[in-house]
Amino acid sequence: MTPKKVKLTNKRRRLRIKKNLFGIAEKPRMSVNRSLTQIYVQLIDDVNKKTLVAGSSLSKEISDQIKNAKSKIEKSKIVGTYVAKKAIEAGIATVVFDRGTYRYHGRVKALADGAREGGLKF
Repeated sequence: MTPKKVKLTNKRRRLRIKKNLFGIAEKPRMSVNRSLTQIYVQLIDDVNKKTLVAGSSLSKEISDQIKNAKSKIEKSKIVGTYVAKKAIEAGIATVVFDRGTYRYHGRVKALADGAREGGLKF
């Protein structure tokens, strides 16, 4: 596929997934974004258009754990538990999981599993 076609396919997939997801203050949308080396998560209130909680593999609070992780999947799991801990401190217990254009596999799945282990409900 050409790069233009890949972009169009990703955009269509993103819109198809997002049309069914909507976050409110009590049940925010957990949006996942990943790059080649990092992973980022935000809990978003779509009504007020605000990010309630955010975390990434670059967060200073978990930098020691990230350094000890052997793979990107382990890093993702650590980020998931970190974001879940921050969300529970903010009074958020349930979220709507938004995987974006990524398949629920590998790092995205590890992040979701870490968030579940941290106490969030999807």
